[in-house]
Amino acid sequence: MAYQYYVVAHGRKTGIYHSWNDCLQQVKGYPKARYKGFNDIAAAQDWLNNPVNSFKPATKKTAVQPIYSATSQSIWIWTDGGSRNHGNRLGQHVKKNDPAAWAFLIKYAGKQHAASAGEFGATNNRMEIMAFLQALQYLVQRNLNQQQIQAVLDSRYVLNAIQLGWLKNWQKRNWKTANNQPVANQELWQQVAEILPKFSKLNLQWTKGHATDQGNVFVDNLLNQTMDKMEAANL
Repeated sequence: MAYQYYVVAHGRKTGIYHSWNDCLQQVKGYPKARYKGFNDIAAAQDWLNNPVNSFKPATKKTAVQPIYSATSQSIWIWTDGGSRNHGNRLGQHVKKNDPAAWAFLIKYAGKQHAASAGEFGATNNRMEIMAFLQALQYLVQRNLNQQQIQAVLDSRYVLNAIQLGWLKNWQKRNWKTANNQPVANQELWQQVAEILPKFSKLNLQWTKGHATDQGNVFVDNLLNQTMDKMEAANL
């Protein structure tokens, strides 16, 4: 069966490819290569961020995550990033005029605040980090960073970097990966590493993207509105 997209999660060059031959060049003869075909770009990008069995869970037992309530005493934030291209890494079907955007939503004390912005030629992963960073910066600027905070993300890329210790390891290796490659989006990760210690009660939790979590659906719609405006202005 032919697919529209082929994802290489572990190969010579990871990313999303449009043809089987391009994918094959990255995985043929490569030890323990991991790749998969998709017809949906969102599913392809999700699998690239979170290939099955490619990471160890943060804990042996998954704690029951809190659910948002209007009466919650915690600050709740939802963040999301997106792009209208066919790759998560520069050079992989990411064109300079492809729109990308981030968005966040914050609810606390009966109030809510949302923000979104975008840039051309950015990857989905870059926008995911940007959304999370912008939300944290907003809270710090308003001296809310010592409150109990629930952060809901659909990005395994951002969550794994923090919860599984990737970020700390990158710092120890002078911003190099385990394969001695430069860390992608280094300047953003450096800002995340600097701001995280300012939060003492930050709980991170994952949600399935574009599904039933209304906060996640809200920020997804918001960033798509931003990309719509970017495309309209670029005509």
